Amino acid sequence: MASKTSPESPLPIRTVLQMVGGWIGRLGTVWVEGQITDLSARGGTVFMTLRDPVANVSARVTAPRGVYEAAMPRPADGARVVVHVKPDFWVNRGSFAFTAMEIRPVGVGELLARLERLRQLLAAEGLFNADRKRRLPFLPGTIGLICGRDSAAERDVLENSRRRWPAVRFKVEEVAVQGPYAVGEVTEALGRLDADSDVDVIVIARGGGSLEDLLPFSDETLVRVVASCRTPVVSAIGHEQDSPLLDLVADVRASTPTDAAKKVVPDVGEQLTLVRQLRDRGRRVLSGWLDREMSWLTSVRSRPSLADPVRELERRAEQVDALRERARRSLTGSLDRASDDLTHLRARLVALSPAATLERGYAIVQHPSGDVVRRAKDVSPGTVLTIRLTDDRLTVRAEEPGDAGGA
Repeated sequence: MASKTSPESPLPIRTVLQMVGGWIGRLGTVWVEGQITDLSARGGTVFMTLRDPVANVSARVTAPRGVYEAAMPRPADGARVVVHVKPDFWVNRGSFAFTAMEIRPVGVGELLARLERLRQLLAAEGLFNADRKRRLPFLPGTIGLICGRDSAAERDVLENSRRRWPAVRFKVEEVAVQGPYAVGEVTEALGRLDADSDVDVIVIARGGGSLEDLLPFSDETLVRVVASCRTPVVSAIGHEQDSPLLDLVADVRASTPTDAAKKVVPDVGEQLTLVRQLRDRGRRVLSGWLDREMSWLTSVRSRPSLADPVRELERRAEQVDALRERARRSLTGSLDRASDDLTHLRARLVALSPAATLERGYAIVQHPSGDVVRRAKDVSPGTVLTIRLTDDRLTVRAEEPGDAGGA
């Protein structure tokens, strides 16, 4: 329980440090994991810093030389280890450190198992999905290169890129590519290049090495930073058989630094050859089209309508004359037939006309209403009748049969 203090009743510093030492001592022994840095030995004691590989956290560890030498193989700077430690707090100096009682190097099999678990975790989050990977620019204006200091990987990328395209420009960030500081330096360099608007693509290159040497490029922090970059990233770590997690999250994976140069920069010779091929192809296509059009034009010019246009006009004029004469004959024949039909019809009408009958001496008797009298019984005595002759008519009155002077 915390002691009650005030400005008037403070605790001596020795008392506070003793209380801190008591709290730390209650932790007991514990197994911890980390990465060794700043390894040194003085007399019978080995001093080291145990660094967390993910977070920026570290602690001092001291180990008796016998404990250190009992670990097989003996751990060196950058090695992953599991240490059985006891926390110690020196009251006189107010300093804290761990004392190692046993050191066990982390085996390759265990590292691979941890990397596999991390790979599955990141894959489940979608960081390795193909649909989030971006296409590289055809010809980047400036290439950002992250590599070791004065490394073969840097020379391979620069020389092969300039051999393929001499005008290519680079911004090189030389960093530690193995050891405890590699993740931090690579991450910082990646952030600087990603923030540079002139950089169109970033290449992270390193030569081959052991699994432990390449562990920084499977670090979760670095993988997540690469996934969040706005600039396309090319991974060129180790050789073909090496496969750090950086290869899976990068937009493009190159098997070697030399292969990265081939993927990022086009070959000027190949592009010139392609331009010549396309130019020849375009020339052949255009020549073929012109030849076809010339053949068509020659064919059109050889047609009678264009070869001798006057003759074609004369032929058309003859056709017009023939059609006009044919139309005249057809119309004349139609009129003649119509005239004959009209004459025959007039003759029939004349023959059937009542006037013709009257001219032969017949007469037509009509009622006052104009109806024709057909039978004598249809006429009542005293009825006024009209008798129609050829060119005149008479009006008479009907009388009883036998009456003198009857009609």
